[in-house]
Amino acid sequence: MNTRPDTAAAVPHAAAPDSAPEPDITASMRTPEFLRDPYPLYARMRRECPVHRSPQGIWYITRYVDVEAALGDLRLSNDRERMTRALTARDGRLRNLGRLTGRLGRVMTNTDPPDHARLRKLVNKAFTARRVEALRDHIQTIVDDLIERAVAAGPPTDLIQAVAEPLPHTVTCELFGIPAADRTRVTSWFDRLGRLGDDIDAAEAAVDQFEGYLMRLVSERRAEPGDDLISALVARQAGGDHLTDEELLSTCFMLITAGDETSTHLVGNGVLALLRHPGELVRLRDRPDLIRSAVEELIRYDTPTQAIIRVVAEDVPLGGRVLRAGDLVYLVLASANRDPERFPDPDRLDLGRTGNRHLAFGNGPHFCLGAPLARLQAELTIGTLLRRLPHLSLEDSRLLEWHTNPLQRRLRTLPVSYWAPTPQRFSFDLSR
Repeated sequence: MNTRPDTAAAVPHAAAPDSAPEPDITASMRTPEFLRDPYPLYARMRRECPVHRSPQGIWYITRYVDVEAALGDLRLSNDRERMTRALTARDGRLRNLGRLTGRLGRVMTNTDPPDHARLRKLVNKAFTARRVEALRDHIQTIVDDLIERAVAAGPPTDLIQAVAEPLPHTVTCELFGIPAADRTRVTSWFDRLGRLGDDIDAAEAAVDQFEGYLMRLVSERRAEPGDDLISALVARQAGGDHLTDEELLSTCFMLITAGDETSTHLVGNGVLALLRHPGELVRLRDRPDLIRSAVEELIRYDTPTQAIIRVVAEDVPLGGRVLRAGDLVYLVLASANRDPERFPDPDRLDLGRTGNRHLAFGNGPHFCLGAPLARLQAELTIGTLLRRLPHLSLEDSRLLEWHTNPLQRRLRTLPVSYWAPTPQRFSFDLSR
């Protein structure tokens, strides 16, 4: 793999001085209109300034070809120390994120090769595709139970609160062996972490409490291993693979929090897209064999992780510009996934789309480890909703609420109505 692509030669934009004044095209990212629909702005950025440097000194990369190249370029770093310095030099939410990044230990998501390759190899041995697939029947049982509870409560239902949030939370907790009695506390820590931009002190307190809790679980698994991911990671450490205590703790923290959020956003965004495209909803309900391609299209169409952050380790020519060492870069995955140069008619939802090589889970060395689990949960949840709840509809689009973090496309609420038929029971007169 070429890890040092010079994409400037392949991009038909003339080089521009980094000091050239540019309009603050990203200012609208702080508006309610952007939260409701960010894609018109992304389209404008791809047309007018695909490699854009904001007045705050942050680069926004929005075209598929550039984002794909950047994801594989090791000069765009994810190293914790570089990231902390770059983020804390900014104001507001980014400074808070930098404070929290500096607190976290060495995990795959904030290391560069060769450390990243070593950590990923260790985690891959514990978080295997076979382990994920073995969860299929159990996840289906959880989905069925959550939907039946929603049916019993009656419409309208907030699908985020009823299904999209509790499902991945339950699955993640069970995967890591977190006892049922502790899950309410874990949920409260997740909630406080989600309010990072508004209350950094509460987020840091949640990190402290969650890390302390994980340390106790790790100690218990060392004494008495179980059939869970913490026990598997502890076994990797005991096996001489050099997973330090800090790495073990931070890896557990990363896998638990990231896995919980991604699946929630994917289910919420996916169901909303179907409700807004009733023809495609009916198509999938009538053709359940399309569920896997449907999930890929729903991920592409409204990408849960809108952008990921990198720091320039050494100067990188990209799209006719030069990204300088120390600069902060946003790789806008959601924009790349709507690029007409890569996806024909990209603003159309097509559940049968072929060649759907989206970048929603990243690409290259940092490809999302939890992608198979997120896909499986979305497949089972969306498929079951369409079977169990005919005539599912959006209750009132005015009641939709979005979280304000521009890096994530994340619904707070998704109010729905539905008709849930009572399962039929048949009796037969055998006397005739």
